[in-house]
Amino acid sequence: MRALLAEQVQLITSLPTEAAERVQKIATESLITGARFDQLRDEILRTGDVTASRATTIARTETSRASSVLTEVRARAVGSTGYIWRSHRDRRTRPSHRAMNGQFVAWDSPPTLDKLTGHAGCVPNCRCFAVPVLPE
Repeated sequence: MRALLAEQVQLITSLPTEAAERVQKIATESLITGARFDQLRDEILRTGDVTASRATTIARTETSRASSVLTEVRARAVGSTGYIWRSHRDRRTRPSHRAMNGQFVAWDSPPTLDKLTGHAGCVPNCRCFAVPVLPE
């Protein structure tokens, strides 16, 4: 999980690396404490390096990404090779993500949608989630 999360830090290009590492650490801790993305947003704003809207996007994305990475690690630990992509399918859902709803995705092959590569819940503002396919 640490290795996957470390890779994600490099994707936060609008913050200095040290701040991005702190953001990822807080997002991961929020899985344990149940903290909401707005607490993470406030921490990002304290860096002074981003606008409020960018801080909100980063906080939402990193909170979702931490949860998605935890799901992946836990699923792989029991032998899962992939998951079923699930989207919310409301008006805020990207058409490309809506089209992925119900599709099988291998953990080793994240899709590229709208020029962004990543698993469900791992690209900016994605509210989709993975339902792991578990071995029998």
